[in-house]
Amino acid sequence: RSDNSKYHPPNFSQEKYICKQLLNTQRYLQEPKKKLRKAMQQKFDLTSEGIGDQKSPLKSIYTTLYITTRAPEELSGEHEYSSLKFVLKMKPSGDFSVQLDTLFKQFAHKDKPQRMILTNGIAGIGKSFAVQKFILDWAEEKFEQDVDFVFFLAFRELHMCKGEKSLLQVLIDFHPSLQLNDLKSLEQTRTIVILDGFDESRLQLDFDNSKTITSISERTTRMILTNGIAGIGKSFAVQKFILDWAEEKFEQDVDFVFFLAFRELHMCKGEKSLLQVLIDFHPSLQLNDLKSLEQTRTIVILDGFDESRLQLDFDNSKTITSISERTTVDNLLVNLIKGNILPNANIWITSRPAAANQIPAKYVNMVTEIRGFNDAQKVEYFRKRLSPDLSLAERVISHIQSSQTLDMMCQIPIFCWISVILFQDVFRGDEEAETPKTLTEMMAHFLFVQTKRRCRKYEKSETSKEKLLKTHRDFLLKLGKLAFVQLQENKLIFYEDDLKECGIDVEEASVYSGFCNTVLRNEEVFFQRKIFFFVHLTIQEFFAAIYVYECLATNTTGDLSSFLDLKLKHSLLDLLKKTVDKVLEKKNGHLDFFLRFLLGLMVESNKRVLKGLLTPLDPKQETDKKILTYLRSIRRKTLSPDSCISIFQTMVEMRDHKVKDEIEEYLKLSDHSETELTPLHCSALAFMLMISKNELEELNLKSYKTSEEGRRRLIPAVRSSKKAVLRECKVTEEWVEHLAFGLKSPFSPLRVLDLSTNDLRDSGVKKLCVGLSNSCCRLQKLRLSGCMVTEEGCSHLVSALQSNPSHLTDLDLSYNHPGDSGRKMLSELKDDPRYALNTLNLNYGGEHRMKPGLKKYAFKFTLDSNTAHRNLLLSDMNTKVTWVENKQPYSPHPERFDQQFQVMSEQGVQHSCFFEVEKEEPFSVGLTYKSIERKGDSTDSRLGSNEKSWIMSCTKSGCYVRHGNEVFHVTSLCPRSSHVGVFLDWEAGELSFYRVSNDNLTFLHTFQECFSDALYAAVEMNPQSYAHFCHVTRS
Repeated sequence: RSDNSKYHPPNFSQEKYICKQLLNTQRYLQEPKKKLRKAMQQKFDLTSEGIGDQKSPLKSIYTTLYITTRAPEELSGEHEYSSLKFVLKMKPSGDFSVQLDTLFKQFAHKDKPQRMILTNGIAGIGKSFAVQKFILDWAEEKFEQDVDFVFFLAFRELHMCKGEKSLLQVLIDFHPSLQLNDLKSLEQTRTIVILDGFDESRLQLDFDNSKTITSISERTTRMILTNGIAGIGKSFAVQKFILDWAEEKFEQDVDFVFFLAFRELHMCKGEKSLLQVLIDFHPSLQLNDLKSLEQTRTIVILDGFDESRLQLDFDNSKTITSISERTTVDNLLVNLIKGNILPNANIWITSRPAAANQIPAKYVNMVTEIRGFNDAQKVEYFRKRLSPDLSLAERVISHIQSSQTLDMMCQIPIFCWISVILFQDVFRGDEEAETPKTLTEMMAHFLFVQTKRRCRKYEKSETSKEKLLKTHRDFLLKLGKLAFVQLQENKLIFYEDDLKECGIDVEEASVYSGFCNTVLRNEEVFFQRKIFFFVHLTIQEFFAAIYVYECLATNTTGDLSSFLDLKLKHSLLDLLKKTVDKVLEKKNGHLDFFLRFLLGLMVESNKRVLKGLLTPLDPKQETDKKILTYLRSIRRKTLSPDSCISIFQTMVEMRDHKVKDEIEEYLKLSDHSETELTPLHCSALAFMLMISKNELEELNLKSYKTSEEGRRRLIPAVRSSKKAVLRECKVTEEWVEHLAFGLKSPFSPLRVLDLSTNDLRDSGVKKLCVGLSNSCCRLQKLRLSGCMVTEEGCSHLVSALQSNPSHLTDLDLSYNHPGDSGRKMLSELKDDPRYALNTLNLNYGGEHRMKPGLKKYAFKFTLDSNTAHRNLLLSDMNTKVTWVENKQPYSPHPERFDQQFQVMSEQGVQHSCFFEVEKEEPFSVGLTYKSIERKGDSTDSRLGSNEKSWIMSCTKSGCYVRHGNEVFHVTSLCPRSSHVGVFLDWEAGELSFYRVSNDNLTFLHTFQECFSDALYAAVEMNPQSYAHFCHVTRS
């Protein structure tokens, strides 16, 4: 896997590009290309991981990132860090690896040229680093030498361009080394435009109403969108790409690579042309350098879309067709992304996943995702960063691997950097040092270490921990306020005005420059304007938690009034409860880490690390214990399963390992059937299954002894399993939405999904098809037997398979009502060689199957007198059996039980069926193969005592189920219940028993077996007992 997991962005230069007036243009472009390459090398050769004033050569620290491809589908809105729980153990669908030096080549299609790539990645995952590496490699002529220009536009800067501008003006604004004359033939060049940090954009892009900008140039290139969570390495990848290009290592057919950071683009004031923007951002270029830009091969990199403050309106934008035409920067970007200007240029956008949704999928030809480091790459990073002290490196690696949480977070490169900075201080010189094990401990120690380093550097004196933090307390709390205020609006990039609103002036920040560069970075960007951002999102969330802690501890809640909707005074405990409730109301896990840090700070050991900064709490109040009790008590069914997992993670962050330890012991058990799980246990179990590095072969929700709510909380673990069985689990539409999300994941191993005997109806099938239709879905077998599906649901399934025809081979729609039209549509699809579907089950359908619950499977058994023991009397048309003292005058028959008081049915079944038996205890009911022994009183002939039969027995002393040597005690039938329900799903290999009371079914037990032959209903009687096979109506 290590070879396949070293993923890089794909390559732009697959299709052959024939430039107009090629020879003249290429001669003319040599000087502008040379100027741009040199400027890009100067810009991206040195970079910083976390400490802004400590720059290192990019090539010396860049560790290959794990980058994959995915289809340009709608992206999930879930919290970006949730994917870290399971993403690295799964191979991407199709196993598409992405290489920086083949970024725009690897996945080009001869019959369908593409122009745009979208790269996703969570905050800090490495998107911008990938961009920087790409640009640097291009500038160094390591690859993409057929690209004339690579333009880099950062969304965090683009919204600063005010008024209308042409694309040419924007490119020149962002690339001051160029002049308009340099780009005069830009439309005839091979160009890559990188738009970095779309999630940082403050522009409103309207893709539906924008004004069209047209060009006579044929559109033959494409766009890539690269996603990745914060800190995962997107910008590093960009930097590496640009550096390799600048050093002529690849993409030598690219004339220009322009880098535009979204965090800077919004600083462009007024209206500008694209040409002017490029020159503004690349001062080494002049307008004259870009006068033929449209005739060059150009790459424009837009880095950090998630940092953009521009509003991109793709619906209502004004169309421009020339790189010299002036318009607003946001409109300029819309036209660039749409391909109205520079249609032959390649566009590479990097963004965090949540913001990437704002770019319509139709404009994105390929989506890549930077997934940070896998296990081998983590080890490589720590050994590289901590060399030559390899013993320290091995100690850090060992500690990281011993903590599931830290190991998971270290998929993010910037978190590895934080770990290096921290553990260098913790481990060196103290072999017995207590090491942080939770995220809160990590961040608390990191804050203290950075404060101590600042003191050593600027104050040249040693002081106690408490005094040190108390000295700098005011400034640290101001940073906390900034973090909290901006976090509420999900903003990661700040400006001087934002700092002033929180009481921080630039002079004060400069005094703390050494400290800020490891916590709150600042950069001089477009037009020398400063921007500020925390080194990583988790650091911002931690500082926000510190500020809110202090507000709560000192009861100065004025700044929290709008956040918590406060009107009256509240106790600390009530304020914490309100905070928990407020965070749990947030969609997509926003503020989950903030809550984890806030409650983690309630733990005494963490407060000790920050003594002098945090106001101590009254220990007699036992606030930490009380809030833990509150977390355990939360039972709201409106909470998503992922939110329930977050509650469990918060408890672990508070050092409450009780549930975690119990689940770890539970997973060691060979038999789980007798261990009952609470809903909280199920949330913990789901989390543990998701972060396990071993793929889960099968997840069967009914195999866990828990409540309906417990099973709901296990749903997220479906994403980590190869086979998911949710038969008869009362699956709701909410569950289906989670399943559909899992199906859309390109990293999901799920291949078999069984949803049989759930009342999904057509509406549920429609939601499921959202995932099934996604090109990332690799599901091969889908069981929807008995799900109340009609012709409408069949239509949704057909549409989904038409969109994604290559994977689903087996579809079970038995016991539904597809109608003639539904049968016809699905059968035609099955017979069409273009579709993978080869097994289609539409048996036992009809309108009478459109009933909720198990009664749709009702089957009428009659008892076979040729099998009845002579002390058993059959009556009521052979549906009732009673034990009697007088032997009955049955004729001799080889199938008759001669010693056991037993009788079998006339009918054998190899399909789903449900029946009810009214009884008088003691008695036994179940199913058996016809081959069961009939003579003698050995276990071979007694129901349930051999491998050929399965029964439930009810006696005065209790009830149990039995199959051979397996015996399980179940809940006794209550006095109000005189009926037992039996449900057989023959194909799925499940036999279930129920208590029936007032038409309500209470589940008792399920046997799982691979049935090999027809099964017959059977009962065993005792003196004075009877059993009656009831007529079960389907209404």
